[in-house]
Amino acid sequence: MSTIGFVGLGIMGSPMAVNLAKAGHTVLGWNRSPGRADALVAAGGREASSIAEAVRDADVVITMVPASPQVEAVAYGPDGILENAGPGTLLIDMSSITPQTSIDLAKAAGAKGIRVLDAPVSGGEAGAMEAVLSIMVGGEQADFDTAKPLLEALGKTIVLCGPHGSGQTVKAANQLIVAVNIQACAEAVVFLEKSGVDLNAALDVLGGGLAGSTVLARKKDNFLRRAYDPGFKLELHHKDMGIVTDAARTVGAPLPVGAAVAQLIASAVARGDGALDHSALLKGVELLSGYGRGE
Repeated sequence: MSTIGFVGLGIMGSPMAVNLAKAGHTVLGWNRSPGRADALVAAGGREASSIAEAVRDADVVITMVPASPQVEAVAYGPDGILENAGPGTLLIDMSSITPQTSIDLAKAAGAKGIRVLDAPVSGGEAGAMEAVLSIMVGGEQADFDTAKPLLEALGKTIVLCGPHGSGQTVKAANQLIVAVNIQACAEAVVFLEKSGVDLNAALDVLGGGLAGSTVLARKKDNFLRRAYDPGFKLELHHKDMGIVTDAARTVGAPLPVGAAVAQLIASAVARGDGALDHSALLKGVELLSGYGRGE
């Protein structure tokens, strides 16, 4: 069993830290805003008062924070991970950030003898709670082999995708597919309801055919009830679409459909829906169609 410093106890990080504690690891959790460690403590973990305390004696440090600026804030500086974790520590960043941020972090950490994997996840809050996340990893094979038994407490699909930054590149592609899928589902919902079809029955049969997807299965209830409590916030998907469109531009990969959906997500955030679940893209389709169900 490992001693783990877990930095970031938000919607995703809290259940992940809990699952590590339940698996028998010693977990010290830290979160920028207080009051997020109760579930971890109840599962047998401990709350750290600072990043330094969380990582000082850790074999493994896991970070799960919103974006590149937050990763850089917790990693660098005198109070950050790189200055307080010991040589040989394995730092697993499970945030969704730019590939270049991951590459830069691995280089800076390597200079201090700290090993790094970028290991973003897919599956949302439900996947984190159920420990069935898909984990896409970038880094060295030996470090992946060390981390895999620990990651198996968090997910079911755990794959080394290539060198540093590769996990983030695959995560960007994942977010592109998820965004387009949610938008397509939202458009289908409005089309079906305006046509007078029983929506519950329609989504059941669609889910059993080629149109079925994890997105449809996970978000069906959101669509039916217009319930948008965040499993993954639109504002975070907005950030992720910025990552994928920028990375695609860099390598010369056109994203005609992805670019349109990125703008629809940007519109939702601009309307004030950024704190809602990304299934709230349905509200935008309703507005465009004059349907008004999501008011």
